[in-house]
Amino acid sequence: MPMTEALLRVVFAGPHVTLQDGGRPGQMRFGVPASGPMDRKALRIANTALGNPPDATGIEVSPGGLVLDCLSGAVTLAMVGGGFILHIDGRKLGSWSVFTLRAGQRLTVRLGPWGSWACLAVAGHLISETWLGSTATHGLSGLGGGRLVAGRVLRVTGPSQCETAERSIPCPVWTRPRHLLHAVWGPQERFFPPEVRTRLATGTFLVSSAIDRMGLRLDGPSLPPEESLGIPSEPILRGSVQVAGDGRPMILLSDHQTTGGYPKIATLLADDVDGLVQCRPGDPLRFRLITPEEAVQIARQRARAVDQYLSALARPYLPTNSNE
Repeated sequence: MPMTEALLRVVFAGPHVTLQDGGRPGQMRFGVPASGPMDRKALRIANTALGNPPDATGIEVSPGGLVLDCLSGAVTLAMVGGGFILHIDGRKLGSWSVFTLRAGQRLTVRLGPWGSWACLAVAGHLISETWLGSTATHGLSGLGGGRLVAGRVLRVTGPSQCETAERSIPCPVWTRPRHLLHAVWGPQERFFPPEVRTRLATGTFLVSSAIDRMGLRLDGPSLPPEESLGIPSEPILRGSVQVAGDGRPMILLSDHQTTGGYPKIATLLADDVDGLVQCRPGDPLRFRLITPEEAVQIARQRARAVDQYLSALARPYLPTNSNE
């Protein structure tokens, strides 16, 4: 019996709308960014709600929004991340929901009252090109599953529909935009005088409009290093707070380069980066500097909370064949 499929045509896609899976770990030593979703927990939650592997390929939606037409078949979808607004043939839904899209229907996703990024997971297998074993799209090069552009047709094999009616997905408080960011000093805080380190620890910064999948610049107190530095390039991480000679900090995100020579005054907890990307330009941010030991403790506590949430969310998924 041939495998059934659903076809989704992209009518419109805003900037940075891409296909993403859980990322491309283990390749940074070769100069290859890990990529993956801006909000990693959003993809895990959306996939878990559908009974998929947590890092299965989905669509990451940027503030620019997305419009899809279902050309054939039917497939259940889950939308998780920011508080986006969904319309199916004019019927309004909120994100953080599971719903089914059928042939002839149009799904419109637009920015809602909060948040900046969302992940749309599919109950089935979203066919996509891979790069180095992953569909995660590197935004600058387009390698991986690729950007979504008008006219592109997405094929979902083995699509399924949930027997239960459309439903909401619980939205925990820890998935909301995070305005207090936990960070540890370094690795180059020694290049910043005490008064500059105090500005980072006590000042209020604003999310600027200069944001893409590589990084996010902050407006606010200047954090100039003591002198113009030419430190050797070294490995850098998602969540690094690096500062160029102009004193303006940048927080590195999913498509960050793998090495860099600017000094890093601090490094965010990975979990806080998911909340940071849900902030919008003009939102205030503050830093809470903690010890490495405190960072490990907080990271473990949060990981347990996420695991408990996902375990509770993972209910027996009862699909039906899309042709039935």
